[in-house]
Amino acid sequence: MTEIQVRTGGPQSTGNATGALVVAAGAAFLAFLDLSVVNIAFPSLIRDHPGTSTTTLTWVVSGYAVAFAALLTPGGRVADTVGRRTLFLAALIGFAFTSLLCGLAPNAGWLVAGRVAQGATAALMVPSALGALLSVTPRERIGGAIAAWSAAGGLAAVVGPAVGGALVEAFGWRSVFVINVPIALALAGMAFRILVSDTVGTRGALPDPVGTIMITLGLAGLVAGVTEGQRWGWTAPGTLALLGFGAALTLAALRRSFRHPNPALAVDLWRNRTFALANAASFAFGAAMFAWLLAGPMFLDTLWGYSVLGSAAALSVGAVASMVTATLTGRITAPGTRRWAGVLGVLMFIATLVWMSTDAFGPTPALWSAWIPAGVLGGGGIGIAVTVLGTTAASALPPHRFAAGTGMNLTARQLGGALGIAALAAVLAAHPEDPRAGFHFLFLLCAGFAAVAACLIAVPSRQESI
Repeated sequence: MTEIQVRTGGPQSTGNATGALVVAAGAAFLAFLDLSVVNIAFPSLIRDHPGTSTTTLTWVVSGYAVAFAALLTPGGRVADTVGRRTLFLAALIGFAFTSLLCGLAPNAGWLVAGRVAQGATAALMVPSALGALLSVTPRERIGGAIAAWSAAGGLAAVVGPAVGGALVEAFGWRSVFVINVPIALALAGMAFRILVSDTVGTRGALPDPVGTIMITLGLAGLVAGVTEGQRWGWTAPGTLALLGFGAALTLAALRRSFRHPNPALAVDLWRNRTFALANAASFAFGAAMFAWLLAGPMFLDTLWGYSVLGSAAALSVGAVASMVTATLTGRITAPGTRRWAGVLGVLMFIATLVWMSTDAFGPTPALWSAWIPAGVLGGGGIGIAVTVLGTTAASALPPHRFAAGTGMNLTARQLGGALGIAALAAVLAAHPEDPRAGFHFLFLLCAGFAAVAACLIAVPSRQESI
């Protein structure tokens, strides 16, 4: 995402900013809602595709994450060039169309393809809406606008399990995709009336298309290698080829971005040490968080035999805790205090993961004695950590690059999430006869990812005074 010019505001700017905030928040809600509702629908997907392996079906989640992460930053550059309003409207219509394709998919292959396309349209939708918001927001209100925009994503996590559970229970898993169609079209109508047309073609060239393709294919190769490694064998030619191809292409794309005048990735932002550490921590924490979020409904379905609505209710506890702690953490302004709050949040999440790897989470349901307190502790930790990482990434940069910083931080988190989900598929596939052991090992692995994030968050910035 490129630099966004921030207006200093008058009445007209403020009015546009209010409407743009509603539209941008709606886009964030829609994009992140689609992640949480698919998690709750995943066990139903597995049952509805008995001839398809779980590792393959995880691409319904990771395919969206890879496309979203790889195209998020270039998407902002495209918006700056062709016009944010124009791209946002096109992306919303594309999101509605690809959602319908997912809902009508005749088999797993079509579903995965639809999810990849859906992730690509979401990657164009989110930064174009955020760019439109920041371009009309007075400088003194930018912090509040970003906080409100982020809260929309948190709200999606809260209502996602309940909405997804109700839809799956009443209409089946296809409904979680079809429901996006009227919402996206209604949001497009609102954006058409509210967002003003911006100048096209005055903010630089389109991002490097070759680099964009390289980073997308490279990341997909890495995720595919990790996902299928257990099934094919870690030393199998196919696994090694995917991992080697993915690593080589990703590194080549990064190298190209450092040299290209219009890079696919805004790698120049990484020269800021605080921002780079926040992104590295977001990657590690994203791997743990996404794997945990997907493992939750699978654990409740496989080991405890919960219904879809029962799983949704159990998962909502952690989501509510996350939103509460995120709201409280957003009020912290001192960098040193915020940093240690982030460490505390990650440690809360690690404690939850270690607890869930013990026999307290065995074959006998223990909702009140184990699941709910673990959900409150872990969800609360996630709310703190995600808010700290997002705020640190944005505040490490000058105001006119807030949008770029937010986009890159989301990219890092999504990429970590894609690899975390791939690790989940590999671990569970390695324990087909004892799923409890698989889940316990997975939770410990996630604790390791989160520990890396805690160490990175703990590093103070050079400008920080505690």
